[in-house]
Amino acid sequence: MALSRFRALEMVQNREIVTVEKPSVHVSDFFASHVFTREKMQHSLTSDMYTRFINAVDKGEKMDKDVADAVATAMKTWAIARGVTHYTHWFQPLTGATAEKHDSFFDLTGSGQAIEKFKGTALVQQEPDASSFPSGGLRNTFEARGYTAWDPTSPAFIIESETASTLCIPSVFVSYTGEALDYKTPLLKSLSVIDKAATAVCQYFDKDVNKVHPTLGPEQEYFLVDKALHDARPDLLMTGRTVFGMAAAKGQQLEDHYFGSIPARVMNFMVDFETECHKLGIPIRTRHNEVAPGQFECAPTFEEINLSVDHNQLLMDVIEKVALRHNLKALLHEKPFAGVNGSGKHNNWSLSTNTGVNLLSPSSRPKENLQFLTFFVCTIKAVHEHADLMRASIASASNDHRLGANEAPPAIMSVFIGSTLTQVLDELEKNAKISVGKGDNVYLKLGINKIPAILLDNTDRNRTSPFAFTGNKFEFRAVGSSANNSPALTVLNTIVTDQLLDFKDKVDKLIDKGTKKELAIIQVLRQYVKESRAIRFEGNGYSEEWVEEAAKRGLNNIKTTPKALDAYVSKKTEQLFVKHHIFTKAELHARHDIRLENYIKKIQIEGRIIEQLANNQIIPTAIKYQNLLIENVKGLKEIGMEASGKAVKATIAQIAEHIEAIKQGTDEMVEARKEANNASNTEQSAHIYCDKVRPFFDTIRYHVDKLELLIDDEAWPLVKYRELLFLK
Repeated sequence: MALSRFRALEMVQNREIVTVEKPSVHVSDFFASHVFTREKMQHSLTSDMYTRFINAVDKGEKMDKDVADAVATAMKTWAIARGVTHYTHWFQPLTGATAEKHDSFFDLTGSGQAIEKFKGTALVQQEPDASSFPSGGLRNTFEARGYTAWDPTSPAFIIESETASTLCIPSVFVSYTGEALDYKTPLLKSLSVIDKAATAVCQYFDKDVNKVHPTLGPEQEYFLVDKALHDARPDLLMTGRTVFGMAAAKGQQLEDHYFGSIPARVMNFMVDFETECHKLGIPIRTRHNEVAPGQFECAPTFEEINLSVDHNQLLMDVIEKVALRHNLKALLHEKPFAGVNGSGKHNNWSLSTNTGVNLLSPSSRPKENLQFLTFFVCTIKAVHEHADLMRASIASASNDHRLGANEAPPAIMSVFIGSTLTQVLDELEKNAKISVGKGDNVYLKLGINKIPAILLDNTDRNRTSPFAFTGNKFEFRAVGSSANNSPALTVLNTIVTDQLLDFKDKVDKLIDKGTKKELAIIQVLRQYVKESRAIRFEGNGYSEEWVEEAAKRGLNNIKTTPKALDAYVSKKTEQLFVKHHIFTKAELHARHDIRLENYIKKIQIEGRIIEQLANNQIIPTAIKYQNLLIENVKGLKEIGMEASGKAVKATIAQIAEHIEAIKQGTDEMVEARKEANNASNTEQSAHIYCDKVRPFFDTIRYHVDKLELLIDDEAWPLVKYRELLFLK
């Protein structure tokens, strides 16, 4: 039996705050204590073995078996000394979660003697059963074989529970025939191609640059609710969001929660959570209240993207586990509550060189600013060329609830750059004559040397922009809070790679014709600025005027996931990904199919819980209360006060009206669901669920929420927003 609302409220009332001891040492003393870092590896390996390992990882040289064996032995020794008994290849299948299959170090010799064993072959490769993971048709169900392969660029780490410690080895996941069945594999490929393309462009400005790696700092938003109250809401249990619920009288309208004093119960959780993250090498730095009541945010230091993605996946797992210790439930869904802010995962993306230069950071020197403008403009042009693919990369059933409301960016892809850089690009576009001097006088007429070095501090922010420049990085704000960052970043890395290659090709051709290098760069950038002007928008992304203006500019407003995902299988996208060897055509279509299936299942589950709650809890409760009112009217009539029952009769009529509408809505929704389930293919089914099933959600909710206002508070079966959103 589900936990009742009033039993849950009683549990909250009697709840004691779980306290944690504040770390008695500096974070720097225990940071990454659970991680097999390069420093720990270096202390465990011979100088030759360590050098060969580093060359294999950083330079792409072959990793010989003896190196893998040496690393495995060192890793096992380190882990066992910390109480580890099992190891696992930790990977990211296309479910969106992480996965692991634990194997023991324990083994028996031929004579039956117990030993701990871990060879290089076990480190490098594992063979989990792949039959139940999504493959999108890349393999049949009976073809269960899949392989995980060690990713040595992301360090192994130890996960502790109350009863066990496990060594986790970050890995890729591929099918028997080599197709990628995970998010990490294409991400690693995209990191490789953008490194080569960006390095080649950097050579125009600095010959010492021989490597460029994208960096990421993902801000993670989440809600916290009391676990008992969460467990008393079947919709939260099943879907991660409330399908019904009348807005509380006080929500976020006073803006008093944002950056406010952190509640004691939440602070205890945060200290515990951050300590666990720091042990795992996750560089969490900030914590604060977000805009909606019950909503919070944490953010890390920037890291290389592959490591940052791994850390974010791990962070979400840690948030949920630590929350349970504090009798809390962490909600990572993009829109758990209607009428207040949803949650995103703002992907702060930039490019860094081996010489320590952030390529998206303006400078006070004209030459360095030309380099900055090159990568800045190429990124904007890439987003303009592939706006629909960017929209597809963040599409999901849960993110559809969030986009376009309560400070979340709209579904229309646009780029915000701020007034200062808008003036610079406008000047670059208009200026027909360019004089080239020497030293810091180069490009003076273009104003390039006038870009302020303090742009990081004076660049405004636009909360309605899905892709905004924020001083020394681009912030992809449209990524959802529950998402794996890899799909969005794989797309971003790939489209910028394609644009940088196009840029270099155009510049080289001009140079070959005798144009001075600096002039050639300016000419191509000017062309890009003109061609991508439509994607730049500095205003309110929520306004109807922008919807109309975007349409005039040729920008699509794709509000739903099934339609958005079409971009993944367009000819343009196929050519892009195949050209750069990120996906094969089969892998791309498989991902399209998997994401459509995921959408179908999410909407199907939501539809079922709406039907069950409506028929099993809401309508019976309404009828019981309606009968009480009817008895009241009868009683008034018996004592001659029939005229005094007008208000009660009106309430009875209203309840009857809402009951009828809910019943009709659920019945029609079930019929639409049957049509979707009988569709001839996945794509057709997804569109029916989107266009014919999902619209009933809002209709049914409207009438249920109206009943919440009419029915006695003591009788209402579901925990209310005012009880969920304000932690006690």
